[in-house]
Amino acid sequence: MASAKADLNARDGNGRTPLHVAVFAGQREAIKALVKRGADLNLLDKDRYDGVTIAAVANDEDTLRVLLALGASAKVVTSRYNGTALVAAAHLGHAGVVKQLIAAGAPLDHVNNLHWTAAIEAVVLSDGGVRHQETLRALINAGANLQLTDRQGNTPLQLARSRRHQEMVDMLERAGTAR
Repeated sequence: MASAKADLNARDGNGRTPLHVAVFAGQREAIKALVKRGADLNLLDKDRYDGVTIAAVANDEDTLRVLLALGASAKVVTSRYNGTALVAAAHLGHAGVVKQLIAAGAPLDHVNNLHWTAAIEAVVLSDGGVRHQETLRALINAGANLQLTDRQGNTPLQLARSRRHQEMVDMLERAGTAR
């Protein structure tokens, strides 16, 4: 347990706080104890990851659920790509995490410094398989703007077509994004 005198936001050489370490380890009871004693839920480590993004990238839905219930934000801009936990989870095809983040108010249309949204990442950084299809479906159902483009002016539909991700193409066409 954290003592009353411990600096709950102290950082190691990687800028990680005890909360970051607890999230990496999936230690949900430690996370709850740290937050109860005043640990900051939204601090970024040297790689600009917060606890929500760490849990999202790890596909740790249980830890993410705890963090969000404790008041962590799904809106923090993180990583060297100026993305969000939602963009990172979409990239990895972590559909359950994506759904939690959407429910928590994550910005659906955030554009990172690669000029990609979560919907674009779900298409571009996937093999077109079931996990990324489910991720894209969640984003479509939540109302993500499917007309936003990458730097070359390509929509998610155009990108899905160019990669021959037919299920994604069909999904995007049904959503009314044909172009």
